[in-house]
Order: sequence, then structure tokens, then C-alpha cells
Amino acid sequence: MRKRPKILFISTGNPTRSQMAEGFLKSLAGDDFDAVSVGIQSAAPSAQAEQVMKEIGIDITARKPKTVRESLKEHFAYVVSIADGSKERWPVFPFTSNLVKWNETDPATARDEKSDGLTAYRSIRDDIRPKVEALVQRLRREHSVAPLRRTA
Repeated sequence: MRKRPKILFISTGNPTRSQMAEGFLKSLAGDDFDAVSVGIQSAAPSAQAEQVMKEIGIDITARKPKTVRESLKEHFAYVVSIADGSKERWPVFPFTSNLVKWNETDPATARDEKSDGLTAYRSIRDDIRPKVEALVQRLRREHSVAPLRRTA
């Protein structure tokens, strides 16, 4: 049996952005890859992130982010570091040769005064999706994993 590559999504602050990315990876790639999400600061899962992901049919409520300490014990094929490059430092993760940086605003700190409070979360969700899609394609090429076959 082939070992599935593991991908770590690590975000500055709370785990909201990394949870969204993990949810997309699991939705797009099924069980072909293992995904883990962490935030530098421990926090409860974001109810807003859960809500906007449910809007597009992805349930992230069962995916609880790990702590950074727990993740240090594991080996990851890729580490995706997510931060707002203009306000935050990208989290670093030791012992990885495949570090990818994604510049994404933290929706919890974005100004969202003229809406229902979820606009920033939807915007970040919609920015993260194509990045995860491109990552899945890259992972499939590099790890010789065939695309999922869809049935009608």
C-alpha cells in the first residue's frame, strides 16, 4: 500500500485560513493526501469559517486543528505557510524542503462593517480555493497520483 503524502497548512494567528485550506484539499483530493491544519495561536474552530465553507458544501466542523507542538512530531511532504504578508510574518516549520507561502488576509481582523460579517470570510475562502486546486495538481504530478474519477 502506498503511503499518502502529508500536507501541513499552518497559519499565523488562529487556524481559520489553514482550516479552510485543509477542507478544500480533502474535498478536492479525497483520501489521496493527508492534510493537517494548525494555527500559531491555539483557538477554537471559527464558526464563521465553518459557515462559509458549508455554503459551498464543505463541512469542516469535524476537522479540529492540531497544535504546532503536535505537528513537530510529524513529517510533511509540503508545508503551506499562510499569512498576511503586509502585517504578519510567515510561520516557519523546521525540517521541510517544500515550503510554500500564501499571502492571505486573516478574515478575523479584516474590516467588514457594511455587511453581514461574513464577507471577509467568503473572500478569503474564494482566494484559497484556486491555490489549493493548483497545489493538488502539483501534488498529483509529483507523487504520481491519478486524478479522481468522477461518475455521472
